[in-house]
Amino acid sequence: MRQPTVAGQFYPLSTKALRKEIVKCFHGLEIKSEDVIGAVVPHAGYVYSGPVAAHAFARLPKADTYVIFGPNHTGYGSPIAMSQDVWNTPFGDVETDRELGKLLAGTIIDMDEVAHRYEHSVEVQIPFLQFRFGSDFKVLPICMGMQDEDTAVEVGLEVARAVKESGKKVVFIASSDLSHYVLQEKAEKSDNYLIDAILDMDVPEIYRRKYEKDITACGYGPITAMLTAAKECGAKNTELVKYGTSGDVTGDPMVVGYAAIIVK
Repeated sequence: MRQPTVAGQFYPLSTKALRKEIVKCFHGLEIKSEDVIGAVVPHAGYVYSGPVAAHAFARLPKADTYVIFGPNHTGYGSPIAMSQDVWNTPFGDVETDRELGKLLAGTIIDMDEVAHRYEHSVEVQIPFLQFRFGSDFKVLPICMGMQDEDTAVEVGLEVARAVKESGKKVVFIASSDLSHYVLQEKAEKSDNYLIDAILDMDVPEIYRRKYEKDITACGYGPITAMLTAAKECGAKNTELVKYGTSGDVTGDPMVVGYAAIIVK
């Protein structure tokens, strides 16, 4: 059992308070299932990035499994690590897709729970999925400490292969914030420069732009893995559904950038 690490910090610990907070995140949004294969969602505290994340979650379809790629902020565990534990949140337990995991045995993706133990980037996405879809789905959490282009593309290709072999309906989710602690104007300019490459599904250009402008997006590897897997599974179109920053909430001039992007 993977117990919650950031409940009571990034999101409320009690079931009632958590539901109230997520309802607030979805305020004013039309919830409709679309033919979405992949998404980029932020992973800060719900009060900051939750309303942006909700714009993507509101459009996701029901799937058998949600593969969640997240960056490894802690440095613990294997460089590329999937979890096979049951994940617990205040909303209850979610099973991992062990069948899909077995199809990834022997690849660059290790089975390692240590990498996930204190990492928040995957955890904060699961209550949103539970809010939308109850308990009738599985997840495959993949934590990425290595985020270079070759590694991220290989992860995406291997996951797409496994999904095709499984025959399951899968949605790929990349957990990432964008610019970290820069002035609002710089964040908006840098983030939109990177977002344009993401919308073009141009992986080499994502890396070129990130390094050219020193854009401090923390989950560029997960974004690449998601885009690669989604393209392998037939994705053709992208849409930026919401952009925002922490400054929209706090008023602080030094901000973190957030984007909700869907891939169809």
